[in-house]
Amino acid sequence: MKLSLLPLSLGLLTSVASINAHAAMREYTANADMSNWQMVKTSRLECQLNHEVPYYGEAIFSTTASKNKDVNFNLDMVVRPDNYSIAGLKAVPPSWRAGMPARDLANMKLLRKFDGELGNKTAWEMLTELEKGYQPTFYYQDWQNSADKIAVGLSSVNFKQAYWAFLQCRDAMLPYSFEDISFTVMNYEPNTSKLTKSSQKRLDKIGEYLKYDTNIESISISSYTDSYGGRWNNLELSKKRAKAIKDYIVSLGVDESKVDTDGYGEKRHVASNDNILDRNKNRRLVIQIAKM
Repeated sequence: MKLSLLPLSLGLLTSVASINAHAAMREYTANADMSNWQMVKTSRLECQLNHEVPYYGEAIFSTTASKNKDVNFNLDMVVRPDNYSIAGLKAVPPSWRAGMPARDLANMKLLRKFDGELGNKTAWEMLTELEKGYQPTFYYQDWQNSADKIAVGLSSVNFKQAYWAFLQCRDAMLPYSFEDISFTVMNYEPNTSKLTKSSQKRLDKIGEYLKYDTNIESISISSYTDSYGGRWNNLELSKKRAKAIKDYIVSLGVDESKVDTDGYGEKRHVASNDNILDRNKNRRLVIQIAKM
């Protein structure tokens, strides 16, 4: 009996080895000749840095105008997941640092029919690892072939110059977003079409944004007064104020047909007119901006 165990064990080992031989790690990474990092969007509203992963898709770092200017990462896959899973992300050392261990960075959720996405903290970690010459690499079980695993790497070759351009673009972006200026209430000095100082600053901010956003669909300007000075005079004053703001916005390059104005005079007060503070609230102009 003991003699018969040896051939059986050898047969089992041979079978296991045969199974393992069929398992594979399919790797997708740009080689040195194909590694290309490219700035595809460079404006004061948006910056985007792209890296093609041959035969797989594209890695995208992007940021939009806002106070924090957060960076987001998107793994644009030509073939999106069929199932829900997790991809492990590691910083893999370059070949000239052979023997150095890979470092775990994060996990990325793989959602069915969606690209992979990572937030600001992990996106910055990936960028800094690339800057050091490391290769951020995703590892996950293939959803099409249960015997295979997938490795998707971002090459650091030709990265630094494009990364510097990305950082410069991000630095020059506006420190506020569309949501910050899409609805604005401004106020006027008494009996004039002169905005208060704070409202003028707000209008300047809106004007700066409109210079760069070509996707504005419509702008609505509604002007109101307090109850002092006579109804007819106030109605005309409200129309004059609304037109002045429209003329300013059109001068920035916005299509005149996209800008509507209304002057309501003493109608639709938001406060009483019994004291200075409340009258200041009623002397207002409301700007609402919509995007395509």
